[in-house]
Amino acid sequence: MPEPRNRAARPGVPPIRKSLGQHFLTDRRILQRIVDALEIAPGETVIEIGPGRGSLTDLLAPRASRLVLVEYDRALADLLRKKYESTPSVSVVEADILEVHLGDLGAGSYKLIGNVPYYITTPILFRALEPPRATRAVFLVQREVADRIVASPGSKEYGALSVNVQAVARAAQVFRVAPGAFHPPPKVESAVIRIDPRDDPVIGAEDEAKFSRFVQAAFGMRRKQMKRVLRSVLNLSPEQAESALLTAHIDPTARPETLSPADFARVLTVCRRLGIATGE
Repeated sequence: MPEPRNRAARPGVPPIRKSLGQHFLTDRRILQRIVDALEIAPGETVIEIGPGRGSLTDLLAPRASRLVLVEYDRALADLLRKKYESTPSVSVVEADILEVHLGDLGAGSYKLIGNVPYYITTPILFRALEPPRATRAVFLVQREVADRIVASPGSKEYGALSVNVQAVARAAQVFRVAPGAFHPPPKVESAVIRIDPRDDPVIGAEDEAKFSRFVQAAFGMRRKQMKRVLRSVLNLSPEQAESALLTAHIDPTARPETLSPADFARVLTVCRRLGIATGE
């Protein structure tokens, strides 16, 4: 059954903390669709980010061989420990998701799921993309963020987040969720996003951090031409910037918002090959 909307009807349940952006999903049909999107196979480990009161956890626990809950709110972490104390496959980690290493928690292959706090969605997504990545991640996020993740080059939603996700993973919007499915209802629409690692990432693992910094800096100048971006971001001369871009088959007058993830990767590769510093 969905959680009652009247908090007074649930004695012992910690109050909602608006400072943490807490919006609890209460529609069981939607919760089930989110779990189904993860496609949990027998024997798999699942990490849930921000389990809250355990609505999603209740559906995950019977299906995951091992379920790790990462909850920042101390009161909710205590509630979850009590709720699942007789379920040995479920463990609770009371921590800030931005300060934990997901690979260590997964201890091998793992899948990732969560109703992500909207005010720190992008940092969480970047954390989730750090290797070793989950074999699949399913997140409930603000619809605007979901649109940015799957955006194509040249579109108004396309930006650094689009490039960094698509460079190493394939993302898809699964379905949208109306505000009324939450308690309290957020002021924005939401969407469920599925992220699967690419077998052919455009950048090697050793260069991912450098690539991310370069892309973010480039989109900080998204209205500038790429020859200007390279001069500013990589401290190149006009001649070096133009040479690198032409060698990478990029129009020097193109703007960052028109380049694909592979284009950005090619620029960095060419700069290295030409002996141009790229921020090491």
